[in-house]
Amino acid sequence: MHYVTVEGLSKSYGEKPLFQNISFHIEEGDKIALVALNGSGKSTLLKILTGQEHPDEGKVWIHKGVTVVMLEQTSNFRENQSVLENIFDHDHPILNAIKEYEHLTDQEGEPDAHALTTAIAKMDELNAWHFDAKVKQILGKLNIHHLDQPVGTLSGGQQKRVALAKVLIDIGFEHKHTLLIMDEPTNHLDVSMIEWLENYLDQENVTLLLVTHDRYFLDSVCNEIMEIDNSELYIYKGDYENYLEKKAAREESEKASVEKARNTYRKELEWMRRQPKARTTKSKSRQDAFYEVQERAAKRIEQQQLELNVKMTRLGGKVLELKKVYKAYGNLQILKGFDYTFKKGERVGVVGKNGVGKSTFINMLLGTEKSDSGKINVGDTVVFGNYSQEGLIVKEDMRLIEFVKNIAENFPLADGTKVSAAQFLNLFLFPPEKQYTYISKLSGGEKRRLHLLSILFRNPNFLVLDEPTNDLDLPTLSILEDFLQNYQGCIVIVSHDRYFMDKLVDHLFVFEGNGEVRDFPGNYTQYREWEKDQEKIKTEQPKPAEAAAQTAQESKARKMSFKEKRELELLEKEIEALEQEKKKLDDQLAAGNLPFDQLNQASLRIGEVIQLLDEKGMRWLELSELSA
Repeated sequence: MHYVTVEGLSKSYGEKPLFQNISFHIEEGDKIALVALNGSGKSTLLKILTGQEHPDEGKVWIHKGVTVVMLEQTSNFRENQSVLENIFDHDHPILNAIKEYEHLTDQEGEPDAHALTTAIAKMDELNAWHFDAKVKQILGKLNIHHLDQPVGTLSGGQQKRVALAKVLIDIGFEHKHTLLIMDEPTNHLDVSMIEWLENYLDQENVTLLLVTHDRYFLDSVCNEIMEIDNSELYIYKGDYENYLEKKAAREESEKASVEKARNTYRKELEWMRRQPKARTTKSKSRQDAFYEVQERAAKRIEQQQLELNVKMTRLGGKVLELKKVYKAYGNLQILKGFDYTFKKGERVGVVGKNGVGKSTFINMLLGTEKSDSGKINVGDTVVFGNYSQEGLIVKEDMRLIEFVKNIAENFPLADGTKVSAAQFLNLFLFPPEKQYTYISKLSGGEKRRLHLLSILFRNPNFLVLDEPTNDLDLPTLSILEDFLQNYQGCIVIVSHDRYFMDKLVDHLFVFEGNGEVRDFPGNYTQYREWEKDQEKIKTEQPKPAEAAAQTAQESKARKMSFKEKRELELLEKEIEALEQEKKKLDDQLAAGNLPFDQLNQASLRIGEVIQLLDEKGMRWLELSELSA
């Protein structure tokens, strides 16, 4: 089914064109990543597709049967209302029934019996239990609990997860044909959540247009990449590796084309100067062709490579030592006797679930938070560069070039030469015409890039990067990675970006909770493979008799809640229905007389049914143990 057609779309702000005369199509089942430099119009294009903005020229046609749902970078919640009220804010019978049931069963203590009976009858009447199970799965995987909590009391990361849950629930309950638009969906998600979201989007078979900096997520989810570059749109079928290859080939071709145009331009310019004022029709056509060649010849091929042999303050023999460091907030133990000595040129990744103390650890290294006990000794020659999530702080509005020159006029290189503030800005994709823009006029991503540039321009020898990839575009990430790979100082990185970590770190500090920190010798992918192997070993090992007895005793001690009893009853019915559906699908596939499209649908469905049987079977076993 054809979802969207965009023809001849153009949009400018002032004299600057974001994109000009771009056209593309979106078909059902497409999963497209939109890639561009910050400030090139990615978010504007998404808003045009959702009707929030209008183009200067061109048309957008969306099939009347298609619903467009968007996850934006910033969420517009009613902050005084609860998580539950914000998620289920549509006036739809099924959503209203689920909201009422969840509200009653999420309360502490026994719910009102009459109200609960009415809510259950409504759920039965609307056949809403299957969708309620999907809602529970989404909320559980995104670690969203306490549904009665006002949204205004949540952190930015928690609000982003609530917004993501709302979007996933919206696309799942009502609309068969939905275009899901997502702007940086992986920000504020830990890796286990990102991996779950990858699988969820793949299984749900949604039609997707997304902006993301997470290249593993992009590679896993998308089958097409659209790039806005110099106001033009380029489309690449395939994965991220194919995109990089095809883009490099395109740029080489353009470079050759520009060189050819420049040679032609010189010849044509000489001819134009020789011509008398009264020109013939033939020379007039040649004159018009000259201006076309002139435009091509003037085109700038931006170099998005950064090769700087940095001269920085020499690190002495002593860098940073942590000796028997303890840190806790109430019952939350962050460090428990942590010992480590940093060496020159070390690259450490810091990983762990949200809330285990990664940012506190970083602040302790920087000296902005104190340990409860133990010693943290910083070498005399250490110059920290701290790239925090708080972003750029500017007391008064100023132009980019003024902001950087206030830090330093020049950036020293190892060979004794210097790079000026303007040259350094240009290397970080702020061309000369952009350098006199006021900081307030920059996009969110451009401000992040300027913040990063301002940290590096101070020439530190110990970099601390807290979620550096959030809101940075892929060209800037490529530049940052190139810079850091040539960087001679120490680096500590806190990030959920697996690609970025794999490329840069030598080993990991894994915050496992309860004050335990594992020093893992390898990158993030290697750690995840090791972790999965450990989980597999645990599941294959039989439980010791004492542990089994203790588990049985704990299960016996805890009574089943009313909600769990009801869930167990429904699970038995759902499992029976799924088994019947599986048998029916098996018979249809075995008969071998289905048309191709029905055969394809049946094959996909039987996979979904088998997975649901596994999930519901495991949950049935858990609840059965409680009821025994």
